[in-house]
This record gives sequence, C-alpha cells and structure tokens, in this order.
Amino acid sequence: MTTASASNSAAIPAVTAETPVRVRFCPSPTGTPHVGLIRTALFNWAYARHTGGKMIFRIEDTDSARDSEESYHQLLEALKWLGINWDEGVEVGGPHEPYRQSQRGDIYQDVIAKLKAGGHVYESYSTPDEIEARHKAAGRDPKLGYDGFDRHVTEEQLAQYKAEGREAVLRLRMPDEDLTFNDLVRGEITFKAGSVPDFAVVRANGAPLYTLVNPVDDALMGITHILRGEDLLSSTPRQIALYRALYAIGVAEYMPEFGHLPYVMGQGNKKLSKRDPESSLFLHRERGFIPEGLLNYLSLLGWSLSADEDIFTVEQLVANFDIHDVLANPARFDIKKAEAINGTHVRLLAPEVFRERLVPYLRAAGFVGEILTDRQEEILTEAAPLVQERIILLGEAPEMLAFLFKADDAIDVADDARKGLPENLGEMLDAALAALSPLEEWNAENIQTALKQALVEDLGIKPRLAFGPVRTGISGRRISPPLFESMVILGKDSSLARLRAFRG
Repeated sequence: MTTASASNSAAIPAVTAETPVRVRFCPSPTGTPHVGLIRTALFNWAYARHTGGKMIFRIEDTDSARDSEESYHQLLEALKWLGINWDEGVEVGGPHEPYRQSQRGDIYQDVIAKLKAGGHVYESYSTPDEIEARHKAAGRDPKLGYDGFDRHVTEEQLAQYKAEGREAVLRLRMPDEDLTFNDLVRGEITFKAGSVPDFAVVRANGAPLYTLVNPVDDALMGITHILRGEDLLSSTPRQIALYRALYAIGVAEYMPEFGHLPYVMGQGNKKLSKRDPESSLFLHRERGFIPEGLLNYLSLLGWSLSADEDIFTVEQLVANFDIHDVLANPARFDIKKAEAINGTHVRLLAPEVFRERLVPYLRAAGFVGEILTDRQEEILTEAAPLVQERIILLGEAPEMLAFLFKADDAIDVADDARKGLPENLGEMLDAALAALSPLEEWNAENIQTALKQALVEDLGIKPRLAFGPVRTGISGRRISPPLFESMVILGKDSSLARLRAFRG
C-alpha cells in the first residue's frame, strides 16, 4: 500500500453519538476465568446495558494447543453465575454467526484475498535470523523486530525467493505518519511514525494470525467500542492501521472507539497474575462470595458510583456506568475490602434467598444430601437467620451450623473450646441441667432466664463466662450462633442429651 493510499484510507468515518453501541467480550478459552478478565466482561456489559446497546460474546479459539472445551464451558458458567448476559454470540446465536473463530476460516480467507488484491499487505520472506543479522550489521539492537526490508524487494528478488522454495508471511504496511487516537479512559495517545513495525497478519502456511482475525471480527460484527485491558494498548496502532485497510476494501464501516481498562494489581502492587489465588473467580465462589457482592467489588476496580458510596446494586451500576468515568490508574484487588462488601450484600439478601444460597455449601460439607429431609429443611429455615448477620462469606456457614445437623453423640469439641473450660465445669453443667430439665415451655426467653438464675445468680459466675460451657456442650465450639435460639432449634431432648454427654 502506498503512502498516498494509506493517507486516503485514513478518512474512515468515526463512531458518532448516534451509532448504536455494540461492545464485545472475546476471551480465549485457556485456563479458569480470572477476575481481571471478568472485570473486562462486566464493564463491557454495564456499558451496553447503560446505553441500551448490545453485548456480543465471541470466543477466540484459534490456538488449538492452548484452548480447551473445559475452559470454554467455564467461561459460560462464570458469566451465567454472575448474571452477565449477552445479546449475540455463542449459545444464543445472532446475525454474525459463527461466534467462534475456529469456525470462521472461510470468512478470513475472503478478507485476506481482498487485502492482497487491494495492495494492503505484502509478502515478507525475511527470516528472524536475517532480520537480526541486518540489525547487527547496521549497529542497531538485534532485538528491534522486523525492519521493513521486504517493503522494497524487487520483482526479481521475489521470483528468486519463490524459486528457492521460501515461504512468505503477509505483513500489513504501517502508515508513514503518526497515529493518534482518543482513548476513552486515557485521553489522546499518539504513536510516532516508525515506532510500530509492519506486522504479520497471515502465517506462511496461509493461516491468519490473531492480529488479523480479531479486528476483522470486530469490523464485520459492527463493534463500536473496544473496551479491553491496558496490556493490549500497544497493539492499538496496528488495529487502527488494519481498520483503515478494512474500510478501504469495504469490510469495516467505521473506526471503533478504544478504551483501555486499568491493570488489576495484586499483593505487593504487582499485576494480578492468573496464578494468584485471589485472581480465581471460582475460588471466590467456593469460599462463599455471592454474585451481588463480587459484581459490586469488581466494578470498583477502576470505577466508582461516587466518592462515598462503595455499596450498590447491579441496577445502580447499570444506571450510572459510563466508560468515560473509568480511571486510568491501576486498581488494587483488596481481598479484605471485597469480603466486607460481600458481607454487606449477604445481609441484604431476602431471608428465603439467603437460606437457599446456603444449601450448596452445606451439601459440599456433607451435612445434607441432594434432597433435604423435612427435619433438615426445618433446621435450615430456623437457623439461617441466626447466621445471616454474622457471616461475610457463605462458606463460613457450614462450620457455624454443623452442630445443628449432627447427631447428639457426634458432637466433637474443638481444641480452643476445650482449653477455655473452667475448673468447676461439672458443677456448672449440673446446675444447667437442673435448671433446664423442669422447663415446660422450651423457648429462648425461658432458657435464658433459667440459665441466668442457675449460673449467674446462684453460682455467682460472671455473665460473660457463665454460658461458655453450655455453648461448648451444645455446639462443640467456643463461638456459635445465638445459644438460646440454637437450643430451641435442637429441641429440649437433644439439648439435654448433649449437655449430659458433655458432662460425662
């Protein structure tokens, strides 16, 4: 492509305020979903919903060595669990099918043919060793990358390369002028002429590279706003150059807008790695994060509702989210803050919803089966409100509620509970049993009154120490849900049986 044609193709129309918003989420199915990736999906989704636009979910699965179906299904599961839905894409279809790159080979070959016919790409026969040798000979850094040599190869040289059986990659010719664009998050950014070398778009075997297929799909699917991680910022000039060529051959209608989301940092202000435990979405779910809490926290990684509002609903996020309000500074993943926000959302759940959310965690801990018995249903209904105000992660509930689901003779006493027992334990338990046994109405108020009289008034034990041994006998723990209400749930017979067994 000549400088003149590059200049002409720069006249590609821009997205206007009237252009319906179309964003995309296009992960590669490698590994398990991590919070940085899901934050990107969330911001795209929130912007689409805020503007009344559309979200397209596309899968970039052309790397057969690294991609996996398991990872693909995990991506689907992650988005569905969080309630991030999409308007077009895998599983739901749409006008630009198929939505998996591995199934779009014919589409790419058609675009490649048009780029070749239009003179926008050229054959490049230089090997990495030859490029390095030329840099060394010229006194340049040998690792500078491609040097543009094949731009100027004569027809005779091309014929010689072919006669030698060499294979060429196809490179896009970068424009000879500065490339400037207005990043929606970072403002105006300029890449100087010559700072980005001509880049390969097609392998020697004819297979298109990611550098080609990603912008081609964006162009064909009418994507208006490309919102993606800051790590991809350096590839933007290549995309702009390719978009100009795609417009020239009638594939692209306009130049999309770009917004590069801030890095998510982990411990020690290092970029959050896939290997960091706090980056694993499913690990957070396993520990007991709920979608409402995790979505709230993830949306704070680069954006905020207001300076003094950290807690908000997904509806408030959608109503207020604007990509122009996203901050450029790196965001730090603070697990303590994430947990605190989750705890607030746990407390905001309707009691019946909270109760249902506990079941998978109780099941995973082995306290209930696939189908709950009537008695288990009853225990859960009565016990759930006792812990809803006390936990920040649903995963804490099984340990707190375990004693309610165990048989009376299966209560194990934790070491820290055993250590804190008083010397006159037998006397205290005898007094408690004597006070509780005659009770006819087994309710929290009567239990409390009877134990207070027997232990505080009659034995003179300080109130903060009086009920510890009873709690340990009932639950096996030093800390438990409210004691008297727990004894009501267990019933009189079980409560007394446990205290007798503990008394020995």
